[in-house]
Amino acid sequence: MATYVTSDAHGHVRALDRALELAGPGSGDVVYVLGDMVDRGPDPVGVLRLVRSLPNARVLMGNHERMLLDTLMSEDEREVFIWEMNGGSTTARGLDSLASDEAADLIDWIAQLPLFDVVEVDDRRPGAAARAGVLGCDARRTYLLSHAGIDALAARAYLAMAGTAGSTGAFADAAGSSAASGADVATLRDMMASQSADDLLWIRSEFWGAPTGLVGPDGRGPVVVAGHTPSILLRRYATLMGGTGAHEGMYGCMVEVGATASTFGEADRICVDCAAATGYPSGRVGVMRLEDRRVWYAEVREGE
Repeated sequence: MATYVTSDAHGHVRALDRALELAGPGSGDVVYVLGDMVDRGPDPVGVLRLVRSLPNARVLMGNHERMLLDTLMSEDEREVFIWEMNGGSTTARGLDSLASDEAADLIDWIAQLPLFDVVEVDDRRPGAAARAGVLGCDARRTYLLSHAGIDALAARAYLAMAGTAGSTGAFADAAGSSAASGADVATLRDMMASQSADDLLWIRSEFWGAPTGLVGPDGRGPVVVAGHTPSILLRRYATLMGGTGAHEGMYGCMVEVGATASTFGEADRICVDCAAATGYPSGRVGVMRLEDRRVWYAEVREGE
């Protein structure tokens, strides 16, 4: 079984479909979709239908799904205005075109989406097994998944109180050079559940602008995977980026962030928003396989 992750298709169902076809997840594989399926692009309903059709899909809520729900539940015209200013008109038109029972079913499904997940996978990247052997541990990697990111300070405080900091003095320095290597998946789930919903859906500069402190000097500890911030804009917020946030032709791409000597060269954050929201010509949808971090891309083509 393999584990894939994608995010922020923003109504570009054709690009999402092509990216998934290139990645080729099988019926026994898991595909995580980190929200922002709706708004901006031409076919948000198509994205919702495609995601729901995927076997073993695990879908998180994004801030645009939250705005959709808030608008539908509110009688305040300002909520409608804010949603439309953020591309909600394409979603509204798509939902209005549906039979009432299908529209209600989609909305009910969106309303029950969780805000986070935690997954542990085999680390099959080059050198991972050898490093694990030196450290005397399994070649496994834990990922914290949310739409926008996490409040790292709150995460470190929770784990310190839970007594899961590593033996090297977790949270002891400003760089966050060691933390959470001893936390199991259940404890990390509890930590994520303690996070603010607003942070999981909306955080940006505070998350991308500083190390999480969750990956220690041995390179162990959970890595956060998030979307929300288009990679072509990421350098406005992030330091220690493993790339510029765009490939040749200014296409969005997935970016590893935070690799330093204090984390044994291990990135502690991965941005998986490939800027589909910007549409043609710079937008893409990406799919990453977490076990080896291989990535497949599909560009948003002109007119779609």
